[in-house]
Amino acid sequence: MNETENLAERAIDLQELLTSQQTLLLSTASTSCVPDLSYAPFVRDQAGCFYIFVSELAGHTANLLNNPQASVMFIRSESESRNLFARERAVFNCRVKELERDETTYTTQLLAMQDKFGEVVSILRSLSDFHLFALCPESGRYVAGFGRAYTINVEDGTLSPFAKKQD
Repeated sequence: MNETENLAERAIDLQELLTSQQTLLLSTASTSCVPDLSYAPFVRDQAGCFYIFVSELAGHTANLLNNPQASVMFIRSESESRNLFARERAVFNCRVKELERDETTYTTQLLAMQDKFGEVVSILRSLSDFHLFALCPESGRYVAGFGRAYTINVEDGTLSPFAKKQD
């Protein structure tokens, strides 16, 4: 197998990891740089942006409103991993945009969430403290195991071997 075929297979593995998940791990930071780690159910659009619908009661919502950047991670479950030191995972650094309730995309993505997660979304939609955010990847990294790290081209989903930055 040549390197191009191997990269194409890893890209398929990445897509399978992403589609196997219903929630994402969400890393945000406050305006004073205090980190916060949480999770949220998500849907994804054709352009690769992730959409989350979150309450003002959650610390990450204020962080996203005041500091519109986040990292998201998808990770293979421990029970499905052969080695816990080398769990399959993908991390994306994202720019964040809050969607207003009168935007077409707001309605489209909440309908997608309702299709995926059921009636709970329509109940949450009636609550005024919930915000819909688009998390659009600007860069990403995929780790398939020991010595198998790749940079994700967020435009087309292709992979290239991860090159460690030289000091």
